[in-house]
Amino acid sequence: MTQFRPKGRHPKQILNEIKWRGLSLDECEIDILHRGAPNDTITVKGGDVVPGKSFFSYGGTMIPYHRILRIKYLGDTIWSRSK
Repeated sequence: MTQFRPKGRHPKQILNEIKWRGLSLDECEIDILHRGAPNDTITVKGGDVVPGKSFFSYGGTMIPYHRILRIKYLGDTIWSRSK
């Protein structure tokens, strides 16, 4: 179980906090809304995303932060979208 508890309330803040604390984004799994995928969701490794100002980049595609559904760090959910 991780001791990391982010202070941010928005996915952008949380991903930046992980980076700024010197933690590894490779330890993150990010669930993203992706219409057409099974259950309309894909899971990507945090090390495969590049945080930006209004969007993050994944595989050369710019994706808005509001599409992030959940962020896990070391297997623990540290943020999820309220429904």
